[in-house]
Amino acid sequence: MLKNDFIPVAIDQWYERKQQDAKGEFYRKIASQGPRYDFSATTQGRYVCTPDGKLLGYNNNRGSERLKVVLQQALQDFDLRTESGVTAKASTPLDSRYDLQPPEDGVTLRTFTKVLNGYQYADDQWQKAFEDSIARDNVWLEKSDVTEIKKVLEIGGPFPERLAQRLARFHFNDNTRGEPNRWNKTELKMLQLNLATDGKLTGIFQLENAKGNLGFEGEILGEIRFESEDLIRFDMVAKGMFWGHGWFAPHPPKGKFPVAIAFTLADGTDVADRLIPHGAKGNIDEYLK
Repeated sequence: MLKNDFIPVAIDQWYERKQQDAKGEFYRKIASQGPRYDFSATTQGRYVCTPDGKLLGYNNNRGSERLKVVLQQALQDFDLRTESGVTAKASTPLDSRYDLQPPEDGVTLRTFTKVLNGYQYADDQWQKAFEDSIARDNVWLEKSDVTEIKKVLEIGGPFPERLAQRLARFHFNDNTRGEPNRWNKTELKMLQLNLATDGKLTGIFQLENAKGNLGFEGEILGEIRFESEDLIRFDMVAKGMFWGHGWFAPHPPKGKFPVAIAFTLADGTDVADRLIPHGAKGNIDEYLK
């Protein structure tokens, strides 16, 4: 049904409900007809609407059968004869505060996170889906970051500190069950990352909050390659023991559990390669600092 009878669109409502542009206005028009019309709070859910923004159905449940009912009812309510004509509007500037794009002439890395062990698998299918999940995020590197990496590679030594801290603070997280907390500067207890002239990356790290109930410590291994001035390989894995959980990522394994986070160059073939990193959400200046 989704493939043949609808046009699926995935957005992050955190942006659209705040954007002061045509994109935001259209989303708020749709959402205001549903049960979540307070735009100072989350409006998360699945909305089914006509091309001109008339709401036909709403759902915020994981069950496919319940969503199927919403879609079937929407098809019954949609009158193709009277609701198919939509007048195109002239394009307007997007709200630059929320329509963030990757740095010009920069590089994007894809990241993948997996809890390797420690769960006591439950009978509940949804809990098991979270426990088996592999999380995805992006890392943004500016052109200056790439230039600094190349300089270090030529002589060997400590990895550029600014980028090393960005990777650790905003990407060394367990985001497999939801949105993780961000590490602040004081929670980065130790970070040693070195790049040899043969391109080998090695390091160790330790992150822990003040209460001691959230942390991650382990080792880093990787390899970086350049072809002339172009970064052609950036493969890295941060692997170690994690404990605790973020506010929106509950129900981790008990105690300390193994987590691995892989980083690799994005090639731009996936539309998700242009998505803003989670750590930069509403925080782009500090993220790229």
